Amino acid sequence: MAHKRKKLTVIGAGFVGSTAAHWAAQKELGDVVLLDINEGAAKGKALDLYESSPIEQFDSRVTGTSDYKDIADSDIVIVTAGIPRKPGMSRDDLLTTNAKIVKDCCEGIKKYAPNSILIIVSNPLDAMAYVAKQVTGFPRERVIGMAGVLDGARFRSFVAEACQVSVKDVQGFTLGGHGDTMVPMPRHCSVGGIPLLEILPQDKVDAIVQRTVNGGAEIVGLLKTGSAYYAPSASAVQMAESILKDQQRILPCAVELSGEFGMKGLFMGVLTKLGGRGVEQVMELKLNEVERAGLEKSATAVRELVEALNKLSY
Repeated sequence: MAHKRKKLTVIGAGFVGSTAAHWAAQKELGDVVLLDINEGAAKGKALDLYESSPIEQFDSRVTGTSDYKDIADSDIVIVTAGIPRKPGMSRDDLLTTNAKIVKDCCEGIKKYAPNSILIIVSNPLDAMAYVAKQVTGFPRERVIGMAGVLDGARFRSFVAEACQVSVKDVQGFTLGGHGDTMVPMPRHCSVGGIPLLEILPQDKVDAIVQRTVNGGAEIVGLLKTGSAYYAPSASAVQMAESILKDQQRILPCAVELSGEFGMKGLFMGVLTKLGGRGVEQVMELKLNEVERAGLEKSATAVRELVEALNKLSY
């Protein structure tokens, strides 16, 4: 009998990868494969997670492997492989090491799961998405970077806390690169439908924006031995869910632009409609001067990373 369940592969069985597998299995998005060069870690975590299924009542098979053959027919591949940040490191410091790792992963994906949709989580995000697209040759609809969902979630959680309201009633997003050059969009943030700027004074909003920009570094500084993983993995799985269930959610993702916002050939965080084919549409919106300048600054930072990449023999 034909196997009808969706299949989702997570590459990298570290904290982000194993937690992504956890969210995906619990949501019953399909069968989950956890792949890592450390076969024992992948198999052990997958088995442990599968053994929780009778308690949590989910019917997703979870398997671990170090063999790319096992990712065949994956609908989605979430790439989390790479080294995490340590205190004092920027995401960009990971460029050389993670470019090699992501390249190896993508060669395996191209060979064994050529029809999959990729969600890239490895840092520096925008540059790693570029590497993935170069190596696989996939169309832009099928190579998507996870950044904006996470940055937006951080922003929204801080807003909910400041306004003392349910996180469910806070809408908001960020554009641009992942990191210091992200472009939070408080003008488009609302609390229960009311514009944020009508609820909180400008200085409070500015403080929330700044905390969002430094959100990852704040956690790295506290953990000291690694970086965030609950919210990043949940973000990747929200994207996967929108694709696997053809939900057509509007989520901020890093996509290769082809003329939108006057930019071409560059991965940039933009509002994206995610459905069964991956990126169904890039949602363009009118930017004011400050937002436009922020996006240009972000683009410059991403271009510099890509130029640095092109000089490397990764």
